Amino acid sequence: MSLEEKAKATAKNIEGKVQDAVGQTTGDPKDQAEGKAKQVEAEARHAKEDIKDDVKRSVDRS
Repeated sequence: MSLEEKAKATAKNIEGKVQDAVGQTTGDPKDQAEGKAKQVEAEARHAKEDIKDDVKRSVDRS
């Protein structure tokens, strides 16, 4: 996984967790939903990078 993409995904995850927590604290379901969506996006980014790494490893072994 490229370090830059990993950092972006981690930042998005943290942003989502903070927004979700703020939504819970303020009782704002919109903030909670947006925060959870950002966390899902971060997970998808991590999965994408993991797949790219697996493919690269497979090609390098061949």
